[in-house]
Amino acid sequence: MHISFRNTVRGGHSLALAALGLAIAGALAAPQQAHASAFQLKEDSAQSMGMAYAGSLAADGDVSVVANGPASMTNLKGTYFEADITAINFGTTFTGSAHDAFGNPISGNNGGNAGTTLPVPAIFFETQVSDRWHVGMALSVPFGFKTDYNSDWVGRYNAIESKFESLDGTFSASYDVTDNFSIGASAIAQHTTATLSNAINFATIGQQLGGAAGIPPAEISALIPPGTDGYARVNGHSWDWGWQLGGYWKIDPKDRLGFNYRSKITHRLEGTADFTVPQTVSTLLGQLAQQSPALGAATQAFQNTQGTALFTTPAVATASYWHQEDKFGFGADVSWTEWDVFKNLTVNYANPYQPATTQVFNWHNSWYASLGGEYYLTDKFTVRAGLGFDTTPTAGDTRDVRVPDETRKLLSVGVGYKATEHFTINASYAHIFVNRAAINNDVSATEDAITGSSSDYGNLFALSGVYKF
Repeated sequence: MHISFRNTVRGGHSLALAALGLAIAGALAAPQQAHASAFQLKEDSAQSMGMAYAGSLAADGDVSVVANGPASMTNLKGTYFEADITAINFGTTFTGSAHDAFGNPISGNNGGNAGTTLPVPAIFFETQVSDRWHVGMALSVPFGFKTDYNSDWVGRYNAIESKFESLDGTFSASYDVTDNFSIGASAIAQHTTATLSNAINFATIGQQLGGAAGIPPAEISALIPPGTDGYARVNGHSWDWGWQLGGYWKIDPKDRLGFNYRSKITHRLEGTADFTVPQTVSTLLGQLAQQSPALGAATQAFQNTQGTALFTTPAVATASYWHQEDKFGFGADVSWTEWDVFKNLTVNYANPYQPATTQVFNWHNSWYASLGGEYYLTDKFTVRAGLGFDTTPTAGDTRDVRVPDETRKLLSVGVGYKATEHFTINASYAHIFVNRAAINNDVSATEDAITGSSSDYGNLFALSGVYKF
């Protein structure tokens, strides 16, 4: 009986603040957040997106290298300002079923389309301060996502709303060691915010607490029937610092290589958890508190409280190649993301009646590879195309409905128009083809289990303006 009671208390708070873990991890850029794996975003350059990010560190004229590969600023002769906006249209629909801790089916629909359309902005500034030195600043969003299921869907105890965003302020410098080789470095200030909500299955909690108190199940069901739901909402935020280092090599007049390593950034997220508890549940908890001091202590688990969690955004290493001819250019990218830092997430609570909880993820490292190029129709018009392939860090046995991530393919096209000698416009579109994501028994904090699969897709629309002073 005592063991059942402890599981109930842990379940109550995991639904909420361990939710901080899920919000953060649950991770977090449209759930299938754009082109990159899990909640990683690369949508900060309309020019590069048109080529599926091939040659992202080595092609000419892309000011986003201030944030993505500072050594490549050597290609920017003069002073530049670039503003990008990408609309990420992501869709995810679930098919399957769920049951509670006692094996009873959970009523509800399949959640509707949990995707959304989100704008992702980015701005970049670069200037050449001497023959060999370049400096730059950028604001970009390297990680983020949002999903929002119907509040009465079958998986409401696992997730309703999930929203995560990391905003980077990047300060970069590059130095030309020789005429053909440059190095670059950046300091990164990262602000991360997370919001998560889900329903609380108080019918299950009532049965477990009532059993611990010796109350017949029928009496508990009369007071708290199936479908008696509470609500938990978590918000968290953090500031922290990271860095990146890179190199740029002009192999010959036509071929270049770019390299960049971005560090992981570990955050100590601080947040609040707010609970909505039905009156019938409050009545039962009050009765239990009168019957037993031990149970009375347990009923304090659903108080609004604060919490903290350590969360790490992963390291990323990228290698980029570009070949340039008079009428065309083409390139390739390979990128590795260190998702295995995301093994689990432990949340500690200010409320002493809520023990620390751990959410297991066990993600593995992922790879992204792309090929793309551009053709110069005239001195003013450029057309682009590219193809990318991105592996998922998730696996079927640990995948959850907050991040129904799977391996994906990206097909993109784009155009560039040089309006004047100083001003260029770029526009791109990409479609993301996502493998069907199996959800194999995703279990909530109150042991409600959901099984099925998610069908996902993504559309990206990007526009940028580049001004050279």
